[in-house]
Amino acid sequence: MRLQGKIAVITGAASGMGLAMATRFAAEGASVVAGDWNAERLEAAVDSIQASGGKIVGAQGNIAEQETAESLVELAINTYGGLDVLCNNAGVMDYMAGVGELSNEVWRRVLSINLEGPVFATRRAVQHMLDHGGGSIINTASTAGLHGGAAGAAYTISKHALVGLTRSTAWMYAQRGIRCNAICPGATKTNIGESMPEDRLAPVGAKRAQAFGAIVPAYLEADDIAALALFLASDESRYVNGAIIPADGGWDAV
Repeated sequence: MRLQGKIAVITGAASGMGLAMATRFAAEGASVVAGDWNAERLEAAVDSIQASGGKIVGAQGNIAEQETAESLVELAINTYGGLDVLCNNAGVMDYMAGVGELSNEVWRRVLSINLEGPVFATRRAVQHMLDHGGGSIINTASTAGLHGGAAGAAYTISKHALVGLTRSTAWMYAQRGIRCNAICPGATKTNIGESMPEDRLAPVGAKRAQAFGAIVPAYLEADDIAALALFLASDESRYVNGAIIPADGGWDAV
């Protein structure tokens, strides 16, 4: 019970890495607020975790909206009495377009979900944590937050920016009990590909990304990422702050 007594908000919690985090956190004693845009999947996730004895409530909404992002923190405070851990996990892919082919539609959608949502949620979480003894914030970045070849311009920029948010938050509040770290998953088996239909892929960008993808050393399971998130959420990592951690089987070593 490594998270006994802790309260956690997890975005994108109805599938993939977010669901793995919610399942692990609840099994380790945390009270979880699970946010996701997909109501059907969210209901199934909540029912499954509750059936296993976990403590969890779900909240459906679009994390890109400031009200939704902030309301997840408020739900944790109002339901469980506080917030100890925030996992900014929700995210979408782009269509592998380089900046020259990038549409305004894709740019705004990817940045609003992958960056603005985490900023809104982090801001509200920090405001609460400063008054209640601190906490741990975990951002799901990406290999695309470290390299330029894993995705298109919008996704790559959003994940680089999330790394910046992580480092800024870690530095600003290090002496006030708040830790902020980022996980940079490599190729991981999730359903994020649903946000990147093949008929919308940019041919040139997709071909360039394939060159980087061809050297993937391993394909991770969602639970591999959840295990790292559990460590970062727990007191075992109390001196880990501002870390940008690749979890990619060695892809980052290229």
